[in-house]
Amino acid sequence: MSIAFDLATARDVDELVNLRLAYLTEDFGELLANQRSSLAHELPTYLHEHIGEDLTIHVAREVFGPEEHTIVSCAWLLRVAKPPSPRFPHGRTGILFNVYTRKDRRHQGLARGVMRNLLEKARAEHLDVVELNATDDGYPLYLSLGFADDSTTHKPMRMVL
Repeated sequence: MSIAFDLATARDVDELVNLRLAYLTEDFGELLANQRSSLAHELPTYLHEHIGEDLTIHVAREVFGPEEHTIVSCAWLLRVAKPPSPRFPHGRTGILFNVYTRKDRRHQGLARGVMRNLLEKARAEHLDVVELNATDDGYPLYLSLGFADDSTTHKPMRMVL
Protein backbone atom coordinates (compact mmCIF):
# COMPACT_ATOMS: atom_id res chain seq x y z
CA MET A 1 0.00 0.00 0.00
CA SER A 2 1.06 3.56 -0.67
CA ILE A 3 -0.43 7.04 -0.36
CA ALA A 4 -1.11 9.25 -3.37
CA PHE A 5 -2.05 12.93 -3.07
CA ASP A 6 -4.20 14.41 -5.81
CA LEU A 7 -7.40 16.24 -6.68
CA ALA A 8 -10.84 14.74 -6.21
CA THR A 9 -13.04 14.42 -9.28
CA ALA A 10 -16.66 13.58 -9.96
CA ARG A 11 -15.71 9.89 -9.78
CA ASP A 12 -15.01 10.39 -6.06
CA VAL A 13 -18.41 11.79 -5.08
CA ASP A 14 -19.64 8.72 -3.18
CA GLU A 15 -16.49 8.56 -1.05
CA LEU A 16 -16.55 12.32 -0.49
CA VAL A 17 -20.16 12.16 0.70
CA ASN A 18 -19.23 9.44 3.20
CA LEU A 19 -16.23 11.42 4.46
CA ARG A 20 -18.35 14.57 4.78
CA LEU A 21 -20.98 12.69 6.80
CA ALA A 22 -18.25 11.22 9.02
CA TYR A 23 -16.80 14.71 9.56
CA LEU A 24 -20.20 16.20 10.38
CA THR A 25 -20.97 13.37 12.81
CA GLU A 26 -17.70 14.01 14.64
CA ASP A 27 -18.29 17.78 14.63
CA PHE A 28 -21.99 17.87 15.54
CA GLY A 29 -22.52 14.51 17.20
CA GLU A 30 -24.77 11.78 15.88
CA LEU A 31 -26.94 13.14 13.08
CA LEU A 32 -30.68 12.59 13.18
CA ALA A 33 -31.91 10.08 10.60
CA ASN A 34 -33.71 12.78 8.60
CA GLN A 35 -30.61 15.03 8.67
CA ARG A 36 -28.36 12.21 7.49
CA SER A 37 -30.82 11.25 4.76
CA SER A 38 -31.19 14.84 3.56
CA LEU A 39 -27.44 15.43 3.51
CA ALA A 40 -26.78 12.15 1.71
CA HIS A 41 -29.34 13.20 -0.89
CA GLU A 42 -28.14 16.83 -1.35
CA LEU A 43 -24.37 16.39 -1.21
CA PRO A 44 -23.89 14.46 -4.48
CA THR A 45 -25.75 17.15 -6.43
CA TYR A 46 -23.71 19.89 -4.77
CA LEU A 47 -20.43 18.11 -5.45
CA HIS A 48 -21.23 17.37 -9.09
CA GLU A 49 -22.13 21.03 -9.64
CA HIS A 50 -19.12 22.53 -7.87
CA ILE A 51 -16.07 20.21 -8.13
CA GLY A 52 -13.73 21.68 -10.69
CA GLU A 53 -15.65 24.95 -10.75
CA ASP A 54 -15.51 26.94 -7.51
CA LEU A 55 -14.71 23.93 -5.29
CA THR A 56 -11.35 22.18 -5.16
CA ILE A 57 -10.93 19.10 -2.99
CA HIS A 58 -7.46 17.73 -2.32
CA VAL A 59 -7.30 14.14 -1.14
CA ALA A 60 -4.91 11.51 0.12
CA ARG A 61 -5.66 8.09 -1.34
CA GLU A 62 -4.53 4.80 0.07
CA VAL A 63 -3.57 2.85 -3.06
CA PHE A 64 -3.92 -0.93 -3.14
CA GLY A 65 -3.48 -1.47 -6.88
CA PRO A 66 -3.75 0.26 -10.27
CA GLU A 67 -7.50 0.87 -9.97
CA GLU A 68 -7.95 0.14 -6.27
CA HIS A 69 -7.81 3.01 -3.81
CA THR A 70 -9.77 4.69 -1.06
CA ILE A 71 -9.73 8.31 0.10
CA VAL A 72 -8.42 8.55 3.65
CA SER A 73 -8.01 12.32 4.02
CA CYS A 74 -9.42 15.42 2.34
CA ALA A 75 -9.61 19.21 2.49
CA TRP A 76 -12.16 21.32 0.63
CA LEU A 77 -11.53 24.86 -0.69
CA LEU A 78 -14.46 26.93 -1.90
CA ARG A 79 -13.39 29.98 -3.91
CA VAL A 80 -15.54 33.04 -3.29
CA ALA A 81 -15.34 36.31 -5.23
CA LYS A 82 -15.97 39.34 -3.02
CA PRO A 83 -15.79 43.07 -3.63
CA PRO A 84 -12.17 44.11 -3.04
CA SER A 85 -11.29 45.49 0.37
CA PRO A 86 -8.13 46.10 2.42
CA ARG A 87 -8.36 42.47 3.66
CA PHE A 88 -8.64 41.02 0.13
CA PRO A 89 -7.51 43.67 -2.38
CA HIS A 90 -8.36 41.60 -5.47
CA GLY A 91 -11.55 40.09 -4.08
CA ARG A 92 -10.28 36.53 -4.48
CA THR A 93 -10.91 34.55 -1.30
CA GLY A 94 -11.14 30.95 -0.27
CA ILE A 95 -13.05 29.22 2.47
CA LEU A 96 -11.36 26.09 3.74
CA PHE A 97 -13.56 23.44 5.30
CA ASN A 98 -14.10 19.74 5.79
CA VAL A 99 -10.46 18.99 6.58
CA TYR A 100 -10.89 15.39 7.60
CA THR A 101 -8.82 12.25 8.02
CA ARG A 102 -10.28 8.87 8.84
CA LYS A 103 -9.70 8.01 12.50
CA ASP A 104 -7.51 5.01 11.70
CA ARG A 105 -5.17 7.16 9.55
CA ARG A 106 -4.69 10.21 11.79
CA HIS A 107 -1.32 11.52 13.01
CA GLN A 108 0.47 10.25 9.90
CA GLY A 109 0.85 13.62 8.12
CA LEU A 110 -2.02 13.09 5.70
CA ALA A 111 -3.99 16.21 6.63
CA ARG A 112 -0.77 18.22 6.43
CA GLY A 113 -0.14 16.80 2.95
CA VAL A 114 -3.58 17.63 1.58
CA MET A 115 -3.42 21.07 3.21
CA ARG A 116 -0.03 21.85 1.65
CA ASN A 117 -1.32 20.87 -1.78
CA LEU A 118 -4.50 22.88 -1.32
CA LEU A 119 -2.61 25.99 -0.17
CA GLU A 120 -0.19 25.65 -3.09
CA LYS A 121 -3.20 25.64 -5.42
CA ALA A 122 -4.69 28.68 -3.63
CA ARG A 123 -1.41 30.57 -4.12
CA ALA A 124 -1.25 29.56 -7.78
CA GLU A 125 -4.77 30.93 -8.23
CA HIS A 126 -3.66 34.19 -6.57
CA LEU A 127 -6.23 34.07 -3.78
CA ASP A 128 -5.79 36.98 -1.39
CA VAL A 129 -6.79 35.06 1.72
CA VAL A 130 -7.96 31.63 2.83
CA GLU A 131 -10.26 31.55 5.84
CA LEU A 132 -11.29 28.70 8.06
CA ASN A 133 -12.96 27.86 11.34
CA ALA A 134 -10.59 25.60 13.24
CA THR A 135 -11.58 22.74 15.47
CA ASP A 136 -9.50 22.25 18.60
CA ASP A 137 -7.88 19.20 16.98
CA GLY A 138 -6.99 21.05 13.77
CA TYR A 139 -5.84 24.31 15.35
CA PRO A 140 -2.16 23.32 15.89
CA LEU A 141 -1.88 22.05 12.31
CA TYR A 142 -3.27 25.30 10.89
CA LEU A 143 -0.91 27.40 13.01
CA SER A 144 2.05 25.32 11.81
CA LEU A 145 1.00 25.93 8.20
CA GLY A 146 0.96 29.71 8.66
CA PHE A 147 -2.64 30.46 9.60
CA ALA A 148 -3.15 33.02 12.36
CA ASP A 149 -6.03 33.94 14.60
CA ASP A 150 -8.25 36.45 12.82
CA SER A 151 -7.79 39.86 14.42
CA THR A 152 -10.82 41.49 12.85
CA THR A 153 -12.85 43.87 14.96
CA HIS A 154 -15.99 42.44 13.40
CA LYS A 155 -17.95 39.85 15.31
CA PRO A 156 -18.92 36.72 13.39
CA MET A 157 -22.68 36.35 13.21
CA ARG A 158 -25.18 34.31 11.26
CA MET A 159 -28.89 33.93 10.76
CA VAL A 160 -30.56 30.63 10.03
CA LEU A 161 -33.20 31.13 7.35
